[in-house]
Amino acid sequence: MSNSTRGSSSAQRENTQGNSSPLLSKPVQSARPPDGSLLPTHNEKDSLRRRRLFRIDTAGESGRSGIHPVHFFRVCFKSTCTLSMLVNILWPFIPAAIVIHFARPDLHLWIFALNYIAMVPSANLLGFAGGELAKKLPKVLGVLLETTLSSVVEIVLFMVLIHNDDNGNLIPVIQAAILGSVLANLLLCLGLCFFFGGMGREHQSFHEAVSEVGTGLLLVAGFGLLIPSAFFSALSSSSSKTTITEETLSHSTLVISRATAIILLVAFLMYLVYNLHSHHSIFDEVLELDEHKDEDREEELKRAKLTLVECFIAISVALACVCMSAVFLVQEIEHIVHERGVSDNFMGLILVPLVEKAAEHLTAIDEAWDNQINFALFHCLGPSIQTALLNAPLAVLVGWGLGKDLGLNFEIFMIVLVVLSILVVGNFLRDGKSNWLEGGLCVLIYVIIAVTTWYYPQIEVEGGALNHHGG
Repeated sequence: MSNSTRGSSSAQRENTQGNSSPLLSKPVQSARPPDGSLLPTHNEKDSLRRRRLFRIDTAGESGRSGIHPVHFFRVCFKSTCTLSMLVNILWPFIPAAIVIHFARPDLHLWIFALNYIAMVPSANLLGFAGGELAKKLPKVLGVLLETTLSSVVEIVLFMVLIHNDDNGNLIPVIQAAILGSVLANLLLCLGLCFFFGGMGREHQSFHEAVSEVGTGLLLVAGFGLLIPSAFFSALSSSSSKTTITEETLSHSTLVISRATAIILLVAFLMYLVYNLHSHHSIFDEVLELDEHKDEDREEELKRAKLTLVECFIAISVALACVCMSAVFLVQEIEHIVHERGVSDNFMGLILVPLVEKAAEHLTAIDEAWDNQINFALFHCLGPSIQTALLNAPLAVLVGWGLGKDLGLNFEIFMIVLVVLSILVVGNFLRDGKSNWLEGGLCVLIYVIIAVTTWYYPQIEVEGGALNHHGG
């Protein structure tokens, strides 16, 4: 009798312990909706989780503390993938760019080229360190932080361009860089993710929560960026029946741009609240499922990682190198545009976004290759949203504070390209699946835009209005 009772109690304790174990109680199957789809939906399990700021588990645990110099350099050099490791070979360009800037300031083309290349390994380290830090945070917060750190390169470039602007000579480059950043993420980066992720697979499936929220916000942002340009173009055309002076029109457009910038910042705050508070459990489940779909998951878990202190050191070093290269690079833009015949549109729309988004692109492509397509979408759509809703409005407001007439009055040609690109990408994302053909088409569209932009005439800013002339 007593043996039976003890056996029953023991079985109950084992059952209770089994149910309370974090490993066994993980509801992997319950993440599937009733229709049998592999894509997770919202459930209430997240309300039972401990909401800690740092979640250093097997995904982010380094097994060390403090800093170990030799190990630190080895981990940073190996990075997360072969492509990222190859980029680290470019680190010697950083001291070379510094030396030539001070030793031979008359070699404008060489200074521009060396600093352009030097920004790539710096941005790569910033992206890697941000990714290491992101693994020690809740998933959605980590991805957003990683995206924000990658956007720091863009923000630094915008701020340096605004500071060096003289009578509006760099405003066309800044405006083109804003739109070029969105184009590079939507067409080039997302296209390469679809292309390499679709190789060897019939298709890749992603969650509608990621694609619908991303494309919806981008449509709103594109519409907001379009309004000041449409206002100026409509009233400045000869067919307009209104009577308004050019000075009044330019001033009104600038006021509309600044008001739009403030409203877009409010939209970005709503985006953060949606991702981090009200609907964060949905995205946590989506990204958690993607982690288990990672084809290199075992290797990733065994890979040596940075400690928390090392993450901050790497981020600080990368930021210092990025800021220095950005300052040297921007100082040479005017010489390249006017002396070498490179149009400011091509400089801003193509050249600047390629280097500022290099780390983000490498990360997203590697994730798509490993079948983590939802992570890749976050790294493609997230930076585009941040550029349109945060970086661009921030540039306008900083320009306002510095007395610069920087507005959202873009070239109609360029803003139309951005809106059409958002519509094209939204159509590809609508079915929740991607393949290599869709990716290849996005990249080809980007190449067509690059070729067309090369032949686009120069832009001059006179009295707040944009004027064109042949190059």
